[in-house]
Amino acid sequence: MKVVVVESPAKAKTINKYLGSDYEVIASFGHIRDLPAKDGSVDPEADFRMIWELEDRGSKRVSEIARAVKGAEKLILATDPDREGEAISWHVLEALTARKALKGIPVERVTFNAITKASVEAAMRKPREIDQALVDAYLARRALDYLVGFNLSPVLWRKLPGARSAGRVQSVALRLVCEREYEIETFKPREYWTLIATLATEGGAVFEARLVGADGKRIQRLDVGTGEEAAAFKRDLELATFQVASVEAKPAKRHPQPPFTTSTLQQEASRKLGMAPAQTMRVAQKLYEGVDVGGETVGLITYMRTDGVDMAPEAIADARRVIGKEFGDRYVPSVPRKYTVKAKNAQEAHEAVRPTEMGRLPKQVARMLDPEQAKLYDLIWTRTIASQMESAELERTTIDVTASVGPRRIDLRATGQVVKFDGFLTLYQEGKDDEEDEEGRRLPPMKAGEALRRERIASTQHFTEPPPRYSEASLVKRMEELGIGRPSTYAAVLQTLRDREYVKIEKKRLQPEDKGRLVTGFLESFFKRYVEYDFTADLEGQLDRVSNAEIDWRAVLREFWKDFSAAVGETKELRVTDVLEALNGLLGAHIFPEKQDGSNPRTCPTCGAGQLSLKLGKYGAFVGCSNYPECKYTRQLSASGIDGDGDGSSADGSQPGTRVLGDDPVTGLPVTLRDGRFGPFLQLGEASTEKGAEKPKRSSLPKGLSPSDVDLAKALALLALPREVARHPESGEPILANLGRFGPYVQHGKTYANLGKDDDVLEIGGNRAIDLIVAKEQGGGRGRPSSDPGRALGKDAASGRDLVVKAGKYGPYVTDGDVNATLPKSMSAEALTLEEGIGLVNAKRASGGGKATGRKVRGRTAAAGDGPKKPARKAAAKPAKAAAKTGAKAPAKAPARKAAAKKTTG
Repeated sequence: MKVVVVESPAKAKTINKYLGSDYEVIASFGHIRDLPAKDGSVDPEADFRMIWELEDRGSKRVSEIARAVKGAEKLILATDPDREGEAISWHVLEALTARKALKGIPVERVTFNAITKASVEAAMRKPREIDQALVDAYLARRALDYLVGFNLSPVLWRKLPGARSAGRVQSVALRLVCEREYEIETFKPREYWTLIATLATEGGAVFEARLVGADGKRIQRLDVGTGEEAAAFKRDLELATFQVASVEAKPAKRHPQPPFTTSTLQQEASRKLGMAPAQTMRVAQKLYEGVDVGGETVGLITYMRTDGVDMAPEAIADARRVIGKEFGDRYVPSVPRKYTVKAKNAQEAHEAVRPTEMGRLPKQVARMLDPEQAKLYDLIWTRTIASQMESAELERTTIDVTASVGPRRIDLRATGQVVKFDGFLTLYQEGKDDEEDEEGRRLPPMKAGEALRRERIASTQHFTEPPPRYSEASLVKRMEELGIGRPSTYAAVLQTLRDREYVKIEKKRLQPEDKGRLVTGFLESFFKRYVEYDFTADLEGQLDRVSNAEIDWRAVLREFWKDFSAAVGETKELRVTDVLEALNGLLGAHIFPEKQDGSNPRTCPTCGAGQLSLKLGKYGAFVGCSNYPECKYTRQLSASGIDGDGDGSSADGSQPGTRVLGDDPVTGLPVTLRDGRFGPFLQLGEASTEKGAEKPKRSSLPKGLSPSDVDLAKALALLALPREVARHPESGEPILANLGRFGPYVQHGKTYANLGKDDDVLEIGGNRAIDLIVAKEQGGGRGRPSSDPGRALGKDAASGRDLVVKAGKYGPYVTDGDVNATLPKSMSAEALTLEEGIGLVNAKRASGGGKATGRKVRGRTAAAGDGPKKPARKAAAKPAKAAAKTGAKAPAKAPARKAAAKKTTG
């Protein structure tokens, strides 16, 4: 018997079918070891010794593999063909060696780029040893991320309350988003005019020509800068006679784009399908691991984490056959196309992302896939086939026109493009992010010297626009261009920025939150080198040299740690006033935007004497008056949160941070929307300075509701909360809908149930409210359950139970209603498959833990919806605290300190 270790149970099942009964294929469920989330896991003083901890789940996996290899003929490590996959194989081998489980059993490493029978069998015929250079690159990267996160995040907590974490790549990506926002805020529009003449040929055909020169001088796009200049040109053109000066037609070719890499797949799926990078990778993972095709599980695409753009010769030949069959021989180029990567730090060891079989057309497999999978497969197939098609043949025409008015000569130009042969364009065109895709127009036939008739002259005013905010696609593209991070990590980086509430997505564009701008400002002020693009890209280059066995990984760490540790040490001497002074200067344009009347934007609008300044509180940063405590004026960082136009003043002339919505028709009191220290809120009436006076009624805004969308009617409805939405079917007591500290909820007596993300506290109906309350009462609970219904994975055929993956207090977990199993750190809730979920639940059930019902929590019975079991306070306190420091999630169950923490050094 030969034992094969792969990463996921879905792959294990499929590969076992391919290899037959002589093999036993076992899943490691991703990484089995990790660095403990505490100080000392990477020790610079001991030449960066790394202490690895075998977690409970990992220990069970190692035990299972150890039992299987006992008496086995061979151990074959077949994890994914990338650095992480190489590292997982190394971890498995190290853990088995530490247990002395191998005892002379030979170990081989194999990789395959696609989960098909042919690919797997071919890989088994070409075993190798573990690539230590790839492992070293993984160790260096993991140590760097740990040292940055574990040392920089505590500095943020101490010096910048409210900030959550800082990461090596995450911080640089955040800087890109923040810098683009600064460009937008400081952008000064510039006026310019365009002049376009609509002309007709002798045959009556009409076309347009643009002003490009006058009096022997070229005129660029912004050169006509005033209405007076434009009017002068228009006046002359309306008096001029027009003649064709020259006609030039040049043949041109447009070549197809290469097949997808990880990065370009994420970009194009974002543009064409509206998929976030994390979503794209989750769906691609499923296509890679396989779907049922004719009763057999088949991988539909090759490995989706790759920088390579080349394809195997047999795949190219297969694509050329499909092109000839589907489109005709004219679309097959005489020579197969070869592509090379242009991006920095590219690793071309793997093939591009492509279908495993080109002849498997999208329309043939669509019925076997869910809509997301079908769309992504179609995109991958289309791009791959187009990459091997003939180039498009074009004819680009330029017509120069002379306008004569007296002795003056004015030059105009018309350009056009005609597709003579569509080639690959018949199948595919790459999407664009921000620039316009100018497909040339077809120009009518004409010849030099031909007189033209003027139809009309149009002069149009324009203003230059600021650069657009990054979309997820354009940010990924920019990071790749700069050589920052690795394409396989981009999805996780973007998700982290959103999870940390450093950025938000507005109209599919990334907009930095105030918290993110503060973090970036702090790092630029005190850790500037470590968020510089060149430094980060150079570090990636060094890691690539490690993977090529060109330099020692510890040498990279030594060079980095020497300066980084000194920079961290210097921040210990920082005072809060130093931090505030630096941030006030760096973020001044954002925090204190110029006023239209030219007055000092930092003058307190309440007392008129104090100066506004950035202040740090327990819950983060805010703007306050220097005359505190006499003047208690505060607001959020951005002065544009309420006024909407960013000038720091309200449209109705009230003080900045306050907008009058109207008067309450019942009380006659004014209803205002205000910008408070903890965010925008509504207020009815004004606060009284008299002792013992009641505070005015206030209401926060529900998450997702923009201040600009709040009108008087919506404000009055929010201020009227709580509202009765139904009566309980048994008790007859009211069920109320209200807003609380943790968001909107419904309440019946002492039972509380949070609303789901699709529920509106102002619109929720009686039936939905009753369902939430009854479900809560039947399942037990502490009053604030997780409102996340989870993502349905499907039904376990063996047990007949439906599996759902949910977000729990201590991290994501999968449940079948009877057993809850926490997801290991190496698994993503977004990418979790049904097979993986079944494996996790069954493993948890076999261990006797994770029961979702029948366990006592503070004197009550907990239900499946409550998530993983809460660890004992003392056992969990230290790991949870340490996890917070690195930005990691606290473990769902604190292992017994001695029994579970099986540590090895590497």
